[in-house]
Amino acid sequence: MSPTDATTTTSSNGQPGATLRGSLGEAGDHLKRAARDAGDAVKGAAGAAGDELRLGKAHVKSDLADSAIAGLTAAEQAGLAAREQADELMEKGRDLIDSAAELIRERPIAAFGAAFAAGWIISKLGSSNNR
Repeated sequence: MSPTDATTTTSSNGQPGATLRGSLGEAGDHLKRAARDAGDAVKGAAGAAGDELRLGKAHVKSDLADSAIAGLTAAEQAGLAAREQADELMEKGRDLIDSAAELIRERPIAAFGAAFAAGWIISKLGSSNNR
C-alpha cells in the first residue's frame, strides 16, 4: 500500500475511510501473526531450556555419583591402611611380650627385682598425689 492510498478517505462505493479500515485490518493481521510467532518462539525456548535443564541435572547426578565412588574408594583404602598399621602394632606388641618372657626365663631374679622396683615407684607416685 502506498502513502497516497492511506490518504484516500473514500472508497469506490463512496464510504469514507474504507482504505483506512483495510490498512488497520491488515495491521491487525500482522500483529496476530507476530503474537503467534512470539508464542511459538517462547514455547521453543522453554522446550530448549527444559532440555538443557534435564541435561544439566544428568551431569550433576553423574558428578555426584563419581564423587561418592571416589569417597568410598578413599574410605576403603584408609581402612586397609589402618588395618595394616594395627597388624604392625600387634606384631610389635607380640615381639615385646616374647622378649619380656625370654628375659624373665633367662634372669628370673632380676625380672622380679625390676617388677618390684617399678611397683614401688608407682605406689610412691600415687600416694604423693593424695596428700
